[in-house]
Amino acid sequence: MATVSSSSPSSPWPNPNPDSTSPSDSHSHHRDRGDDAEPLDSFSSMTLNSEDPNHNPDPIQTPSSPPAPDSPATPPPSLLHLSFNQDHACFAVGTSRGFRILNCDPFREIFRRDFDRGGGVAVVEMLFRCNILALVGGGPDPQYPPSKVMIWDDHQSRCIGELSFRSDVRSVRLRRDRIVVVLEQKIFVYNFVDLKLMHQIETIANPKGLCAVSQGAGGSMVLVCPGLQKGQVRIEHYASKRTKFVMAHDSRIACFALTQDGGLLATASSKGTLVRVFNTVDGTLRQEVRRGADRAEIYSLAFSSNAEWLAVSSDKGTVHVFGLKVNSGSQVKETPPIAAELTRSSSSPSSSLSLFKGVLPKYFSSEWSVAQFRLVEGTQYIVAFGHQKNTVVILGMDGSFYRCQFDPVNGGEMSQLEYHNCLKPPSVF
Repeated sequence: MATVSSSSPSSPWPNPNPDSTSPSDSHSHHRDRGDDAEPLDSFSSMTLNSEDPNHNPDPIQTPSSPPAPDSPATPPPSLLHLSFNQDHACFAVGTSRGFRILNCDPFREIFRRDFDRGGGVAVVEMLFRCNILALVGGGPDPQYPPSKVMIWDDHQSRCIGELSFRSDVRSVRLRRDRIVVVLEQKIFVYNFVDLKLMHQIETIANPKGLCAVSQGAGGSMVLVCPGLQKGQVRIEHYASKRTKFVMAHDSRIACFALTQDGGLLATASSKGTLVRVFNTVDGTLRQEVRRGADRAEIYSLAFSSNAEWLAVSSDKGTVHVFGLKVNSGSQVKETPPIAAELTRSSSSPSSSLSLFKGVLPKYFSSEWSVAQFRLVEGTQYIVAFGHQKNTVVILGMDGSFYRCQFDPVNGGEMSQLEYHNCLKPPSVF
């Protein structure tokens, strides 16, 4: 069961996107309601204490005074959570004492909030660079119950509302018009304007809280989550009110990612050897690339902004970058056969064997990565493409921050541009 409370129920929740759909446009036939569906309480609204109900949240501002570094006598907090914001320009860190927001390029801490009591924050979801964040408590001494999503306004340095559930929250996704809350076997989609429930989805057991939503400017939301079967993904197109199920893998889904416009979906299974790219509209397989021969746990997948590249991180301690043959419009790039072979020769180490496809085992005709970057094996890393051309940003649960550059023509090992520890940032910015 989900309930909503607010700091000022009588005031309207400011609309981050004035053109977003109102609650009256929700589609009842589009909601999953099994016999065991939990009843939902009535919803009230929340407020940012803004005089203008359509006021957009202001961008996050760097504090006038630099963040205070951890005292040498105080050990750094343990890291509980890492996530990029929607355009990968910033990232959020949840710790055993609070949370921090850092900028990727240039690397710098924008602000931190350490709490006096408790402090553990296991989920920090940003909304681009605005002052509204979604927080979920976690760790051995959680700041908030793990079954609640707290809406934090950093201008006021306090929570202005909450969403409460019967079970622990696994993850949260934000858009300017929607809040998506992921539980172990359910997903709730709320309208950002008034927090009315728009959609409820049943999923297979989803302990990682896997869910992805499109973020394209002005585009209608595409949501991807696990289906009800092992290896199945569910694709929700809210503009056309269509649901598409795709059997992406034989084994359970371990990770997936969407392009910004929601046109392409990359998936990996628990085997971690292959990554598949699908068209989200018709569910067709557009490309398949091979991470390696051995089983691996895929930690993250990321498309570049133009869907020309795909980055993959795994527990093998290697980040791979693959060249894609499909663009963000989900169309195959038409290339003459001979030119296509030459293109694959420069971008895919396996292309010299592609003429033997159908004769040699599939392993030998697979498409391999263009570039790689080697890290500490066993540490969990997430990856995104940087704003500078042909760069990759890598975040590790050991606090590491790497920015690397790859050669799109010659490939090979990426060059490291910089390294930092996000739990011990420079004291002066």
